[in-house]
Amino acid sequence: MTELASRERTRTADNALRARAARVIPNGMYGHLSARLLPADYPQFYDRGRGARVWDVDGNEYVDLMCSFGPMILGYAHAGVEQAAAAQREHGDTLSGPGGVMVELAELLTSRVEHADWAMFAKNGTDATSLCLATARAATGRDGVVMARGAYHGWAAWSNLRPIGMPAQDRANVYTYTYNDLASVQRAVDEAGAGNVAAVFVSPFRHDAGHDQELVDPAFARGLRALCDSIGAALVMDEVRAGFRLHHGGSWEPLGVRPDLSAWSKAIANGHPIGAALGSEAYRAAAGQIFATGSFWYQAVPMAASVATITALRDENAIAAMEKAGQQLRDGIARQSAEHQVAVLQTGPVQMPNLSFPGDENFAKASLFCGTAAAHGALLHPRHNWFLSAAHTSDDIDQALAATDEAFRAVRGQFGPDESKDGTR
Repeated sequence: MTELASRERTRTADNALRARAARVIPNGMYGHLSARLLPADYPQFYDRGRGARVWDVDGNEYVDLMCSFGPMILGYAHAGVEQAAAAQREHGDTLSGPGGVMVELAELLTSRVEHADWAMFAKNGTDATSLCLATARAATGRDGVVMARGAYHGWAAWSNLRPIGMPAQDRANVYTYTYNDLASVQRAVDEAGAGNVAAVFVSPFRHDAGHDQELVDPAFARGLRALCDSIGAALVMDEVRAGFRLHHGGSWEPLGVRPDLSAWSKAIANGHPIGAALGSEAYRAAAGQIFATGSFWYQAVPMAASVATITALRDENAIAAMEKAGQQLRDGIARQSAEHQVAVLQTGPVQMPNLSFPGDENFAKASLFCGTAAAHGALLHPRHNWFLSAAHTSDDIDQALAATDEAFRAVRGQFGPDESKDGTR
């Protein structure tokens, strides 16, 4: 039994905070960080993080394979990032105008992302995708937006997968396609009317929550670029979740495909709050025409943290580190799947892995698996992809695999073995 698994886990402080939260916060918590629908072994409230580990408010320690759902790309409390943030904080953060670091960050991003000639900054992914859509509409004079069915581009009405409280007319100009199916994109364009399509949104690969992931077909990527060119619409890449985890630049650059606009957030400042919209020269004038702003969009500390993060990602060869750790995890899970005779599907890039169980429509196996892993000191998610960071060491992955071994044992104990010993792909 590992050190993490052998520690008795208490929930006294967490339970007390949940009771208090239930009185003053709807449902006790909201959004993607709510533990309300997760197994009971998950904590809701956390105290601190360092490297690839987090500690909940009761002092229980975990190897974190969620990385705060993506922002922690270099690991918690990265020294270089935190030093840069602290140094900027000494000078000022929220001032009566932006700091000079805003220009430095824009210069850095436009030098690292091939398609980008300019940058605008905000606070989160929804801000970034909304900036891109508004810019595309301003540039084209059109209203329609085409996006993959089941994709999430932020909580704004046009892309919200649970649009409660949002009028249906807010989605009147939204048309959907099937990821990696170029013919379905053409059908969506035809439905919208080619002359009405302002933007086609796409993610670097299919990473819809609750579904197996799907890497992009290069022919689909190139076809999408050609289709947007033919109808005069903006190709918008949503890099919010995958940005800088697949490539140190735009995610489709290795395919030779450049979008017109791209949305970034999550990992670009290693946990400090910032989002960015990047665009090509053809869309600069339109971006300058829209009015979009926020009281905290110009904060200097997150921008300083972003400069330090993007610099460290390349200097520390972060993508290779994430790939190495991710491959160790994937290989270990495949081995355990075969040993326990419990079939799984592992999909997506190894640094953003997703695990599912064939036929597990209600996520019963996945919930038991991830709940057991949490009880043994590893944070995973039953319906969302996981994230690796550059801080994950071989020892961290070994600890996580010790937890998943217990999780496989629990799934086999409750559901029995599968006929197929290894469903990994």
